[in-house]
Amino acid sequence: MEKDILNSSSARPRIAMISTHGYVAAIPPLGAVDTGGQVVYVIELSKKLAQLGYEVDIWTRGFEDQPELEYVSDQVRVIRVACGGKKFIGKEYLFEKLPEWNENALRFIAKHHLKYQFIDSHYWDAGVAGQYLSNVLNVPHLHTPHSLGAWKKRSMETDYPDEAAKFEQQYNFTQRLHHERLLYQECEMVIATTPQQMDIIQQDYEVAESKCRMIPPGYDDTRYYPVSEASRKAIRQKLGFSGPVTLAIGRLARNKGYDLLIAGFQLVAQRDLAAQLRLAVGGADMSQQELTILNALKAQVAQLGLEARVIFEGFVPDELMPDYYRAADLFVLSSRYEPFGMTAIEAMASGAPTIVTIHGGLWRALTFGRHALYADPFDKEDLGITMHKVLKHKKLAARLSRMGAHKARSLFTWTGVAQQLIAVVEQRISPTLSLNDTEWDEPWNDGD
Repeated sequence: MEKDILNSSSARPRIAMISTHGYVAAIPPLGAVDTGGQVVYVIELSKKLAQLGYEVDIWTRGFEDQPELEYVSDQVRVIRVACGGKKFIGKEYLFEKLPEWNENALRFIAKHHLKYQFIDSHYWDAGVAGQYLSNVLNVPHLHTPHSLGAWKKRSMETDYPDEAAKFEQQYNFTQRLHHERLLYQECEMVIATTPQQMDIIQQDYEVAESKCRMIPPGYDDTRYYPVSEASRKAIRQKLGFSGPVTLAIGRLARNKGYDLLIAGFQLVAQRDLAAQLRLAVGGADMSQQELTILNALKAQVAQLGLEARVIFEGFVPDELMPDYYRAADLFVLSSRYEPFGMTAIEAMASGAPTIVTIHGGLWRALTFGRHALYADPFDKEDLGITMHKVLKHKKLAARLSRMGAHKARSLFTWTGVAQQLIAVVEQRISPTLSLNDTEWDEPWNDGD
């Protein structure tokens, strides 16, 4: 605690980063319940803000036997505040316990004389907490939704119209939409991550354009980058990859569309007898719901007679993720609904030719055939033929590999994200970032 007291009196300006749900940690257990791209976003953004001269406190919920304080770096720490007991609480219903969290957080802030330049909250549960602290402390509050209840509800009920009641119980849409509307009106700024999110925030939630900015997520360019072909072959040998390999990586969740990817891959398997689909999905410790999804995927593979062609890799440790991307001949983001798609950016940055779903915002930032391809995962012919094109045409794959990595470096690094966030806070005069890709960034005749 001595280090905490000394650090609290630092002369550097201080930021309160709030992300209340999941397992937020210096090295997060990716794949654990409610612990994925958003946690990575918060940790990496905090580290880059520290490099820009700030002290960053990442506020989250304390549960199980987690320590109250954990240091990510000298200028970044995780502060865990207890509420709702020691058991894990899912993000859909955590907001019910946040009044207790708020009071405990305010006591900690008062005890250690913490002063914040601004509050930056992530997802609607943290937004509710962040707005309360903003009101009490009179500190500006920026909120990043990451996903939007209106978009998710509409997408899920369109795809499964007979399951609306089930979705309401599982995802608590009524409460979520109510609190999102209040939050977006009260906070100083709403940070969208894609053009599609910007549209929905302004149209569905009726948020004024002046209260919205768009800042894309980032990736760690010190970890995700292409390697030489010789290094790539060595990585493939180490991982046991052979033949044309299509890869998907992510949490085991219904919206990720792995069943749609398997259906599309069936077309690829018919045309290329050596092609494999590798699914690196799920966490180290899976919940019953995740096991149910996994068993359904395996049953689908068996029904299609693809047991020898579809390989379930299981959980991939974070340190191996870049090599998995590099080893793949194709990466596919097949989500039914995807606010952004961080794995697709990491794959592109690592040199993997990439296909992204049209049911998300990322595809609007990319030129088809230049940086990536996109397809409708609900149309198995569209997805399957698009996948086959990349595996069949080496010239196309080479261009996607090279230009995808170039696009990732030019737009999606964490340093750029941190700089854009500070520019919003300081109200610097600069145009809002546009992710819509309207022009080609290099001549087409590039010598391929």
